[in-house]
Amino acid sequence: MSKIVIKKVLPEYFQDILDGKKKYELRLNDFEIEPGDILVLEEYTSADHNTRQATGRRLEKKVSYLRKFKIQDLWWAEEEIKEKGIQIISFE
Repeated sequence: MSKIVIKKVLPEYFQDILDGKKKYELRLNDFEIEPGDILVLEEYTSADHNTRQATGRRLEKKVSYLRKFKIQDLWWAEEEIKEKGIQIISFE
């Protein structure tokens, strides 16, 4: 049975998703979600807990793919990840 998961998202990411440019979400693995679940993204003005406010815009997306991993599961050395970072590539 699918569930609904609600998460906050900043305006620049929200707009890219709305425009169809961004078709992924990178999140800390601190909640349960599975393919088939509905991810509700609510736009918030800021990441600062003291000043952020909901804009009232929200999107619902069905989760089609999920891959969880930990830093030690990756192919690169932790030092390389810290130095260079990680990029996510989305393709159609």
